[in-house]
Amino acid sequence: MRYCMALCRCAAKYCVMLAGFWFVFAPGMAFSQSASEALSGPDATDNVLARDAAPKDDLLDIDAQRPFDAWKTRLNQRTGLDFGLDYNALGFVASNSLGDDTSASGAFRVFGTWELVNRDETDTGQLIFKFENRHSFTDVPPTGFGPEIGYAGLVSSVFSDDQWRLTHFYWQQDFAQDRGTVFAGWLDVTDYTDVYALASPWSGFSNLAFQTGSGTIGGLPDGALGVMAGGFLNDNFYISGSIADANADATDPLEGFDTFFNDFETFKTLEFGWTEGRKALFTNHAHITLWQIDARKDAGTPEGKGIAFSYMNVIDGTWLPFLRGGWSDGGGSLYEAAISGGFGYSRQLGRDLLGVGLNWSKPNEDTFGPGLDDQLTVEIFQQWQITEGIELTPSVQIIHNPALNPQEDTIALFGLRFRAAF
Repeated sequence: MRYCMALCRCAAKYCVMLAGFWFVFAPGMAFSQSASEALSGPDATDNVLARDAAPKDDLLDIDAQRPFDAWKTRLNQRTGLDFGLDYNALGFVASNSLGDDTSASGAFRVFGTWELVNRDETDTGQLIFKFENRHSFTDVPPTGFGPEIGYAGLVSSVFSDDQWRLTHFYWQQDFAQDRGTVFAGWLDVTDYTDVYALASPWSGFSNLAFQTGSGTIGGLPDGALGVMAGGFLNDNFYISGSIADANADATDPLEGFDTFFNDFETFKTLEFGWTEGRKALFTNHAHITLWQIDARKDAGTPEGKGIAFSYMNVIDGTWLPFLRGGWSDGGGSLYEAAISGGFGYSRQLGRDLLGVGLNWSKPNEDTFGPGLDDQLTVEIFQQWQITEGIELTPSVQIIHNPALNPQEDTIALFGLRFRAAF
């Protein structure tokens, strides 16, 4: 209770300005359903393309890319190829730090789908791709900024300094009248593992504590050779399973043939879930995710396993409360246990989104060492759709008891994220 009261006081102190902006400018957006009925989350390529193509009630009512969008639509109708480009940037300023107190990074992405089998019919087969260039503007990118300020965790999970990388390149084959799907190739496991509507690090929460596994899942490889298969048992219940290369390096995807087939140190998942409907997969659902990762000799991480859970449900088309968490045993995870709760809120389709989350986490002793305090983290973000293709998202993270910086009771992290999509 003492920690909760202290955290609430800190959150109130640092979030008054952001809340004021929200009440003035945030007409909001009603929560949309999944664009795809495949077992994939909001960051899956087909869902990103559908969301970018949907009309938006932007603040400035500007759509300068309409001719480009019309050309892409004609190309898709002729060939089955749909693609998008975007540029993203994220910057942080910390109230206290053990080293640098600023961090920033950018990412250019090219992504798309190419329907080659049964186009515009059921049981489609398509090629999915995403190429990225992630580059840092500061000495420490946001993915490495957590330890810099004394936080045992990832304040950002994607804004790194990887340079060119292949995030995924795989074949998706739907079957059984679109009730089932198989992914095979270079996968990003966060596309289908423990997904929910606010998990996207590009448009939702930045901190991994509010994303896949609430920080309790070890590994989470992307650009990883592997296979995922799953399907709906009826209109509401589904099951999925996957296996992927735990040693994947998205900057050197061809090396995956050696690490997967020769080393065969793998990351595996099994998920059971309920959803209100197949198109409401990551908005109205409850699921349990089991995972296991082999010991990785070169990385020096032990074998691990764990469980994650998630529940969320849209209320009145505007509120999206969630409760999530997980437990792990080894595997190089950030946390041995964590619980996250909060909500999303919006008031008008296609414009803005407010997210509020509170996380409790117990740092993994195998990862960070023994004797560390539990941490409490609040993240608040407000996404604004400035024009049809431009989003701006200010945020604040309040970290109470940063485990790697015991001299500080509380650290505030102010962020600003930008996205331009074409």
